[in-house]
Amino acid sequence: MPRLAYFGPEGTFTEQAARALAPDAAFVPLPTTPDAVAAVRSGQVELACVPVENSVEGAVSATMDALAADGPPVVALGEHLLPIRFSILVRPGTAAADVRSVASHPHALAQVDRWLRTNLPDAARRAASSTAAAAVGVRDGEFDAAVTAPVALSHYPLAELATDVADEPDAITRFLLLSRPRPVAEPSGADRTSVIVVVSHRPGELAVVLTELATRGINLTRIESRPLRNRFGEYRFYLDFDGHIREQRVAGALAALRRRSQRVVFLGSYPKAEGAEGWAGGERLVADVVAPNRESDYADSDHWVGAILRGEDV
Repeated sequence: MPRLAYFGPEGTFTEQAARALAPDAAFVPLPTTPDAVAAVRSGQVELACVPVENSVEGAVSATMDALAADGPPVVALGEHLLPIRFSILVRPGTAAADVRSVASHPHALAQVDRWLRTNLPDAARRAASSTAAAAVGVRDGEFDAAVTAPVALSHYPLAELATDVADEPDAITRFLLLSRPRPVAEPSGADRTSVIVVVSHRPGELAVVLTELATRGINLTRIESRPLRNRFGEYRFYLDFDGHIREQRVAGALAALRRRSQRVVFLGSYPKAEGAEGWAGGERLVADVVAPNRESDYADSDHWVGAILRGEDV
């Protein structure tokens, strides 16, 4: 049974995502997301589940920086999209009028801001290291209420003041399942590839990188930047795009990125989660993206070049 590290303590949304991605794993809650990534790097655990982006708050910077940290590489094996609905937990017998403080992770507090202003307007907001840590604080009498994942109710002796709470009904967080590098699985037919790229600090270098994708008909689905440590004004770029490294056009693009960039970190080619093309009102949106070249076109062109080199009549 593989051991899987996640951002704990017990009762976080990351735990919910981890159980969906690897239901048979032995779960190991750790204090932070970087701790979970480091546990995979060191071999303490075989897997980790980490949040990478939220549709309301954007990229999860702690995860992005942890993925780029020095040390043994990690790769994504899969992703999970988790609709985010919160529960407001209190000690048994606590009414809304009794709540003077409400705690959670800052991302969670931001996602229920309107609900809190309407329903708990006099409650002071307190930041916690995670939604589950807020639940622990309520249990221990540090806070009156916690904004948590629904799964927290199964771990702590608390009561629901409210549930299914969300300012944005379509809010989603994307999670990645990480491991140390292993032989890359065959394409599923609906895959995503993720990389980190550090380009030279010259005009047009990022455009050159993106052109390597565009000329191969590769659909870029996400680009984020994070500053390079101790190099003010310089950045690393996180790219997600459609396709799989076992596809020739994707492999060619990655090889080109390697040639043209200061550094490329391969973060995995893995199946997209159901509905990963987008959501609206809870309904799946499928982007109409048509690549100008099929995989068979690349095989045909390679055969043509090979025939010329062999002196055959083409």
